[in-house]
Amino acid sequence: MKNDPLLQPLQLKHLTLKNRVMLTSHEPAYPEDGMPKALYRAYHVERAKGGVALTMTAGSAAVSRDSPPVFNNILAYKDEVVPWMRELTDACHEHGTAVMIQLTHLGRRTRWDKGDWLPIVSASHHREASHRAYPKKAELWDIERLIQDYADAAERMHAAGLDGLEIQAYGHLMDQFWSPLTNELDAPYGGSLDNRLRFTFEVLASIRARVGDTFLLGVRYTGDECLPGGIDARDGMAISHRLKDSGLVDFLNVVKGHIDTDPGLTDVIPIQGMPSAPHLDFAGEIKREVDFPTFHGAKIQDVATARHAIASGKVDMIGMTRAHMADPHLMKKVMEGREAEIRPCVGANYCLDRIYQGGAAYCIHNAATGRETTLPHTITPAATRRKVVVVGSGPGGLEAARVAAERGHEVVVFEAADAPGGQIRLTAQSERRREMMGIVDWRIERCQAMGVTFHFNVFAENDEVLAESPDVVIVATGGLPNEQALAEGNELAVTGWDILSGHAKPGSNVLVYDDAGDHTALQAAEIIAQAGSKVEYMTADRALAPEVMAMNLVPYMRALQKLDVTFTPTFRLTGIRRDGSDLVASISSDYTQLDLERRVDQVVVNFGTLPMDDLYEELKPLSSNRGAVDYDDLIAGRAQALDTNPDGTFQLFRIGDAIAHRNTHAAIYDALRLVKDL
Repeated sequence: MKNDPLLQPLQLKHLTLKNRVMLTSHEPAYPEDGMPKALYRAYHVERAKGGVALTMTAGSAAVSRDSPPVFNNILAYKDEVVPWMRELTDACHEHGTAVMIQLTHLGRRTRWDKGDWLPIVSASHHREASHRAYPKKAELWDIERLIQDYADAAERMHAAGLDGLEIQAYGHLMDQFWSPLTNELDAPYGGSLDNRLRFTFEVLASIRARVGDTFLLGVRYTGDECLPGGIDARDGMAISHRLKDSGLVDFLNVVKGHIDTDPGLTDVIPIQGMPSAPHLDFAGEIKREVDFPTFHGAKIQDVATARHAIASGKVDMIGMTRAHMADPHLMKKVMEGREAEIRPCVGANYCLDRIYQGGAAYCIHNAATGRETTLPHTITPAATRRKVVVVGSGPGGLEAARVAAERGHEVVVFEAADAPGGQIRLTAQSERRREMMGIVDWRIERCQAMGVTFHFNVFAENDEVLAESPDVVIVATGGLPNEQALAEGNELAVTGWDILSGHAKPGSNVLVYDDAGDHTALQAAEIIAQAGSKVEYMTADRALAPEVMAMNLVPYMRALQKLDVTFTPTFRLTGIRRDGSDLVASISSDYTQLDLERRVDQVVVNFGTLPMDDLYEELKPLSSNRGAVDYDDLIAGRAQALDTNPDGTFQLFRIGDAIAHRNTHAAIYDALRLVKDL
């Protein structure tokens, strides 16, 4: 392990980084009132305990009032941020982890109707596609005050004891000045490349004057916008040389692409099914030619890829941010030779999609991330060993089994299918989403290591469960597609599950109707269109698949548009009837009185699932709590103690879709917060 490239220290001026892995600047949207309080601190401290060398907070902290966050960011323009950042920094330093922050002005990448309702500002009047707000073109007095705002914010971070900071320059104000596509200013801040960079170097010089020579400064920037007429690779290399030669910065943090659209953002921060480390070679080219400390991170989701990035000399520090959301103790496991135990990042991007939709970052299969003040990443043993029976081995059931085993309980799992995974096995039928099986595989490996007993091909009923003499029964049987949602013709439809599983073959002229708004209908539509069929995707929602969210929608739209799929929002399927060899779908609208029809040869529906709760209902009268959950105790993190049936011999609970149609994260969260206290 001593020769592991990832474990070699890196010297930056006075600062020794103990290894080569970092959390790149990111905003998990945990601040309270714009401040990094207890949860924000606990999130970073957990990863410091896990051995990461550098944690880069905020993505990005706002330096000015006219840079209002569109989701929950740190407000670096407030003096009150200093003591909160000092607490976070001191706590991380106790574990040998360096702390930096990313500062920014969003420019046009926000909205005027956020924060204080000030006009947003950029280097032109061009609006950003994602946020759809038109900025004012910066005046000289704007530039002067913005330089002051950057310097003030940097001085606050220096006062808080941080090790350094970086300026954000991709998609934000800095590179809105850089790019010919977004800079229409006159000289001295517009025109030539040097003029377009002038604002950046004035900001850096002002910061350096405030914080001195030892405080580390860097820039995270795009070296190629990948847009016609924008910053290209030649410009990016020239910018890289200028940054180094300025003597104002200590490291470069290189990305590639643009983030002003959902597809552009997804290419910069690739998700599930997209290539790993797509911009690593590009960062390596800059490192090689400029010969300056270089950081990088973009879908470096596994240790092998990170190790290659460092061993090959492409970069000096490698970012593994989403990987640390999945497993905050990743580096500790590397150092202890336990890489096989690392909980994998499966690229589902539930974390980032939630942020961009205004929520907090949650890992799809680590429910403790973002809940560090209430949920543990390390399960503590129970005082008393109990017998726990879990029925169902989807993600919720497997998490329940894993956590119960970590608690030291004897665990038995019944599964009706011949293999674990539940709905994730259906999801993984699409090649682009096969990484989802990492959720299942990791839990199976952990359960097997702890002696969990699995019984497959067993449709558990009362007798099988009671024969185990359980102390606790957890029903994680999931759900089955709702096939009775139409006013007529339910029997004429096939479900999205039928298409995904291969039980139903695609028709030639197909209507796919999506009422649930999750992945199922989109996956089915893609499979059908790839078979050469004509496909219309219809939903009563005003947006396509709102549960899928922005970045996960991108690969679907790219595939479906290429396959000439028709998209029809705001229309509702109400019934189906047969007419000869055709099916006639009845269509209405929630917006106006309509009576339309579609003539097709197949209708595929996604109305979500209904709970498979027969076993649960049969076990309820035999249980000590009759299936009830004390929500106050659940939320407070206390053990369930309801005892309403003196004749009951076991506690009974159900989780995940066995309660109601939700998602993978909900099922895992159900399991963790219930079972951690059993």
